[in-house]
Amino acid sequence: MPQKFIFVSGGVLSGLGKGVTAASIAFLLQQRGYKVTPVKCENYINLDSGLINPIEHGDPFLCEDGTEADMDMGTYEKFLNKNVGKHNFITMGQIYQSVIRKEREFKYEGEDVEAVPHVTEEIISRIKEAGRIEKADVVVVELGGTAGEYQNALYYEASRIMKLVHKDTVVHAHVSYLPTPSHLGEPKTKPTQLSVRYLNSMGIQPDFILCRSEKILDKRRRQRLAMFCNVETEEVINNPDEKTIYRVPLTFRDQDLDVKILQKLGLPLRTLNLKKWENFIKGLEEIKTEIRVAIVGKYFSTGDYQLRDSYAALFDALDHAAWNSKVKVRSFWINAEEVDDPRNQKILHNVEGIIVPIGWGERGVEGMIKAIKFARENKIPYLGLCYGMQLAVVEFARNVAGLKNANTEEANPKTVDPVIYTNPKQEENIKLRAYGGTMRLGKWECRVVPGTLSSEAYQKYNGQFVEKNVVSERHRHRYEFNDKYAKLLTEKGLVISGRSVPENLVEIIELPRISHPFFVGTQFHPEYKSRPLSPHPLFMSFINACLIKNST
Repeated sequence: MPQKFIFVSGGVLSGLGKGVTAASIAFLLQQRGYKVTPVKCENYINLDSGLINPIEHGDPFLCEDGTEADMDMGTYEKFLNKNVGKHNFITMGQIYQSVIRKEREFKYEGEDVEAVPHVTEEIISRIKEAGRIEKADVVVVELGGTAGEYQNALYYEASRIMKLVHKDTVVHAHVSYLPTPSHLGEPKTKPTQLSVRYLNSMGIQPDFILCRSEKILDKRRRQRLAMFCNVETEEVINNPDEKTIYRVPLTFRDQDLDVKILQKLGLPLRTLNLKKWENFIKGLEEIKTEIRVAIVGKYFSTGDYQLRDSYAALFDALDHAAWNSKVKVRSFWINAEEVDDPRNQKILHNVEGIIVPIGWGERGVEGMIKAIKFARENKIPYLGLCYGMQLAVVEFARNVAGLKNANTEEANPKTVDPVIYTNPKQEENIKLRAYGGTMRLGKWECRVVPGTLSSEAYQKYNGQFVEKNVVSERHRHRYEFNDKYAKLLTEKGLVISGRSVPENLVEIIELPRISHPFFVGTQFHPEYKSRPLSPHPLFMSFINACLIKNST
């Protein structure tokens, strides 16, 4: 059977939810027994997302193979319950780099290398290669950005060429926004009409229009869109705001979107099994209990606004674990540089848990350390992720072990007590400013000490051990626990509960139960492995500790 391709584009504005839409379509086809793989096409010239400020483009998603990708890759993993990697992620930088390399190697045999056909051929080749690698029946391709941007025009041209050449193997779904101005009180279709008109000018006629809106569109407006956008009314699909993104596949199912797509692709209609997913959604709707968690980070603000996307994987992991425990998380975002603000101090005194997540550089470090100290001294459940683990070591060294000037070399390269220091393998990279793709990335194995909080979490909450007491986790860092201080810190009460295999690097630290109900820091990133139906064990254990505090 020839491979089929579904292109998902966006119109009117960015951040519409193309990734959720693409993942939902892929999920429905997967649940009908088809092998599906996603591909994300990003506009930027970066080779990956690793060096992009989270405020600029959201939390880079870390894959098993070490690929630092767009956050939509995490959406694919969560919906499809499968790992994605390098072949699922394309940037325009990768495409240009490949084309230029081939030109330098004389692989174009003297042709004048042009955007069309050479760049578009490279894009098409990468999309097809993703399907071949996974032997997929269907490849769902998310086109980054918004229709009308010059940055993504070559992706759209590639999709047009594929439709021209392959005809009944390609479907194009256009996700577009219908605003409802408050002074009018009705959704307006004109922006979407203009967006589709732009697609038409590029030689693309969408097969489906998926209408993002605050509420469900009535038949009158869908008919109007159909008339002006040259599609059938049944091909105008409601895609309204939902209480949770995981409800979207059911909304599409209720409109037979997957059935219509299969018909256009000439694929047989197989049985759809959504029982487990429906039970999951039903369970969410019944949750009443709430716990409060403070996130002390440094990437929340952009101008006068605050963004969730900078810590998207963390918030998802918290939700997954909370939902599994039949509670909801109410998160409070605290700027690490403003921890001493009386309003933030009040928040810290009224939460059931505190998290210090990923971070880079000196800014905000002292605020994070103060928050960690507060969590330790007041016995508030604490979870430190990467930087949050490293700074927990710094806080313990300063305030328990008596090393008043202890620090991480990342914040102070000249510290007299570098309890967190530069991984020796990273020193040359930093010296040469070779930052892109050079960190300790991707999955590494960790041996967990039996009897510790971490070990019990993995055992209790269905952790997948590679072998006895060994887990596989994802990493993204340059700095490490300095083992020269291990003896002193453990004598003072710090527990080293996990080390890497085979390097023996410190991976997990914690405090014993006798001194704290739950205090755990991980050098790795458990948030990137969380799925809605299989939350990460450490997040489950953290939520459970928060629930216990909530009940006292």
